[in-house]
Amino acid sequence: MNINKVFVLGRVTADPQLRTTPGGQSVSSFSVATNRMWKDKAGARQEDTEFHNIVVWGRQAEVATQFLKKGATVFIEGRLQTRTWQDKQNQTRKTTEIICEQLQLGPRPTAGGGQAPADFPSGKGNVKEAEPAQAAPAEEIPTVDLEDDIKMDDLPF
Repeated sequence: MNINKVFVLGRVTADPQLRTTPGGQSVSSFSVATNRMWKDKAGARQEDTEFHNIVVWGRQAEVATQFLKKGATVFIEGRLQTRTWQDKQNQTRKTTEIICEQLQLGPRPTAGGGQAPADFPSGKGNVKEAEPAQAAPAEEIPTVDLEDDIKMDDLPF
């Protein structure tokens, strides 16, 4: 049995670009950045950023283009696919992309006053609008460093 499954949680690096194939199928492409942090042998904190090319098809492509903007958090579930083509200089080129099978939008983006952008659906319908809430202060996301907590001798295998 073989498995080709990818999970990526990161930030969109640029607004998605929507195109349509000659057959009428929607396709959107964008890049997602993920960070990895660790401590080196000297104890200094290191960070590495990886960029992933994402391709989304069909209705999900339209949703991604409409609601994902640069800097937005997104969770992508998909598979790896490598494409090969000839460039204008007749050289063979390859690229590996994540073909999105499922997309989950991160927290709703807010404008300065805590309100969602006008094109973001509120889902309020005919419900009476509540008083605007005070914006919660931005809270820093803690970093979990597993290298300090897990020792190889403690593992049961």
